Amino acid sequence: MSETIEYEQFETPAGGAGAHGDADLRRLSEIPMELSVEIGRTQTTVGDTLDLRVGSLIELDREAGAPADLLVNGTAIARGEVVVVDMSYGLRITEILDTQDASEHAISDGGSQDGTAAPDAEPAGVEAPAGTEG
Repeated sequence: MSETIEYEQFETPAGGAGAHGDADLRRLSEIPMELSVEIGRTQTTVGDTLDLRVGSLIELDREAGAPADLLVNGTAIARGEVVVVDMSYGLRITEILDTQDASEHAISDGGSQDGTAAPDAEPAGVEAPAGTEG
């Protein structure tokens, strides 16, 4: 008692599949998204966080001059260099991440880009202000 089911094939619009897809994406163009730029991360304890004071130094997992990540709703989609534009910070895109790179960053545990933990040493050329602990 098996029945063969035939499915109707939909015709592609004259502009091709891309034209229909573009129209669908335009419907999304007014949806707000949060963009943020991440220059680095670190992990610490609650106790060390409670000890933070004005002038405290927090070392991040990236070297000075390393590219910063552009995040959309918390997921990295690109990397670039931080610039100053009319007295505001900006990001000049230097690399668009593929989806695999972006998903790996979204689930990362805050380690450096190569997967190693941040070094415990003081960053080169950075000194903690007098009377503070780093």
